[in-house]
Amino acid sequence: MEEILLRLKELLFPSIAAVAVLSVDVNIAIVRVDAQCTADGAACPVCGTWSNRVHGSYLRFPADVPSGGRRVVLQLKVRRFTCGNSDCARRTFVEQIPGLTRRHSQRTERLCSTLASVGLTLAGRAGARIAGVLDE
Repeated sequence: MEEILLRLKELLFPSIAAVAVLSVDVNIAIVRVDAQCTADGAACPVCGTWSNRVHGSYLRFPADVPSGGRRVVLQLKVRRFTCGNSDCARRTFVEQIPGLTRRHSQRTERLCSTLASVGLTLAGRAGARIAGVLDE
């Protein structure tokens, strides 16, 4: 089972090192991938101080690029860290996974870049129709 999850991680996130795939659930319409970040900590986005003090965690559900005609949704467990700099205005912050998530984004970086490429290439109504299919 461990080997299968490692291969899935390589297929789903080829350029992202700090992600572990926990499980994959496939049904007729949706592929749900449970994943979590494996980094030791994160840098505060305000002051840049490194922190590994976990304040809590929660699930994010960013949409990803469709696979095999099915919608892909990540169930991504992210951690909230406490900033160790007492002079920083930010008390806590959430880890971001470079190449996968962005703050407040409901889509992965891959889906955002795919939608942008479709929009720039096709433009107009044709691009909007195809982008609507990809973003469902």
